[in-house]
Amino acid sequence: MDSFTYEALPMRVVFGTGTLSRLAEEADRLGLHRILVLSTPEQRDLADRVAAVLGDRAAGIFDQARPHVPVPTVAAAAHAATELGADGCVAAGGGSTIGLGKALALQLDLPIVALPTTYAGSEMTPIWGLTENNQKQTGRDRKVLPRSVVYDPELTASLPATVAATSGLNAIAHAVEALYAPDSSPVIAAMAEQGVRDLATNFTGANALRGAWLCGACLGATTMGLHHKLCHVLGGMLDLPHAETHAILLPHVATFNLPAAPAAAAALSRALNTDDPAAFLAELAASTGAPTTLAALGVTESDLARVVDEVLANPYANPRPVPRADLESLLHQAFRPA
Repeated sequence: MDSFTYEALPMRVVFGTGTLSRLAEEADRLGLHRILVLSTPEQRDLADRVAAVLGDRAAGIFDQARPHVPVPTVAAAAHAATELGADGCVAAGGGSTIGLGKALALQLDLPIVALPTTYAGSEMTPIWGLTENNQKQTGRDRKVLPRSVVYDPELTASLPATVAATSGLNAIAHAVEALYAPDSSPVIAAMAEQGVRDLATNFTGANALRGAWLCGACLGATTMGLHHKLCHVLGGMLDLPHAETHAILLPHVATFNLPAAPAAAAALSRALNTDDPAAFLAELAASTGAPTTLAALGVTESDLARVVDEVLANPYANPRPVPRADLESLLHQAFRPA
């Protein structure tokens, strides 16, 4: 066995049906008394439920979380938190809301309790992201890691099928890149393989949520590669929906990278029960009814050259080199597959 380093992240997980009711207990455990509840406008009803569970611990609600965590949104949320004298946040929602909570943790040192409602996995990572002037900046800081994550499968039961599928493919992408990351390990490989197996079986239910937890933890412990770089650039530059972008790009980047990562390919073959993981992922994405091309998200062919320039200007680690011509070909395939 090759030598490796694995550093576990400090994380408390409360998992099970009905665990939403345990939010107040988690807040008390952390000594939080004035909590700002975060959500998107679409999930305001959930934010109201959370506030009701927290009772007099809830200081207020900020329901303007947006995809890719725009800097003006963070400023507005920080102002609300300061005005209310908040000593912590509950981020109730998917990656957009949890990302906003992380930004407040980074700027104001506010501890976060995460209540995920999708399979984004952000709650399992110390990775933060902010978007300003059409550019997405990311970084790592343990300060943004949620102190507690409450996984309640009931909150994912109502996800529309296409949302569940794209969110699940997003989570699978975390595991795929973790399998060939330069700082992967046998521990991460085992988690990634099981996470992919859990999600690919069914994009609903407790197993899928467990898979998202495992895949998110893999992302939090390893270095991101070409797939995540492309998603960050496309999301920041063109304001594309995060999960859909992941779902579209995943089969194309897997086709490009897996031949250079035989151990990762073998693990995915076992998890997906197939000899061709990249083709399986393409078929899985297509079968969900979710968008399968960047053109379907409103990307134009003229956008692709800017994306290539941005990706190559600050590349992420990857199992094989990414020459300009190969990257252009990959993006054109994802733009409108032949």
